[in-house]
Amino acid sequence: MAGKTSNSGSGDSGKAARKQSARERVAAARAAEQRAARRRSLITWGVSGIVGAAAIGGLVWRLSASDDSGSSGNGGGAAASAALPKPVAYGSATALPPWQLPQDAAAGTRAAGLKASDMEGTANHFHTHLDILVNGKPVPIPANIGIDAAAQSMSELHTHDTSGVLHIEAPAKRRYILGQLFNEWGLQLNAQQIGGLKAGDGKTLTAYVDGKRASGNPAAIELTGHREIALVFGTPGAKAKVPSSYDFPSGD
Repeated sequence: MAGKTSNSGSGDSGKAARKQSARERVAAARAAEQRAARRRSLITWGVSGIVGAAAIGGLVWRLSASDDSGSSGNGGGAAASAALPKPVAYGSATALPPWQLPQDAAAGTRAAGLKASDMEGTANHFHTHLDILVNGKPVPIPANIGIDAAAQSMSELHTHDTSGVLHIEAPAKRRYILGQLFNEWGLQLNAQQIGGLKAGDGKTLTAYVDGKRASGNPAAIELTGHREIALVFGTPGAKAKVPSSYDFPSGD
């Protein structure tokens, strides 16, 4: 009896051992599969991270290269093949100097085909200078042309002060003309007039670029980096000192 009991216990122990061994093999196989799955996941994420980092690096390089090419003072690096905007007749044809800011800044910005935002752009950044001489005397150019205080927005072409420095601070490459500034200022500008100042009866309107006389419509003069533009109105014999350059502050 004792022997039978002993044999039965031994058999049960063997079965239990075999069952335990089978469970261990299953658990080990599952653990191995989980480890393999984790390795595959890590490899996938690693490759994706490398590819993503390379793509981001390439994008940053392209953006940096683009910004570097546009920050010089040669007109913002705008493509030479890009077409100049065409002058648009907009604004007062009767107002006389000194000219003030328009009541509706946004309307002038729209007429000029320009965009306004709540911050300055950096992709296209340069400065031009404008002088207006009437009967030999300078006419002030107001601060905040192209700035809408009510909407807290700023056009890509604007002034900050009365120095005559025109700021082009845009989010993208493009070309600009003097007429766009006068659209924002709310004044008509063409070959025959500035606002209410009209050529005729012994009066003339002459435009100069870097001290040299420019023919045609002054509204079509392109704005480029460190260009000096002068509009001179009056009798041909009036003494007007036409500037050929402007001393831009360092870094402008």
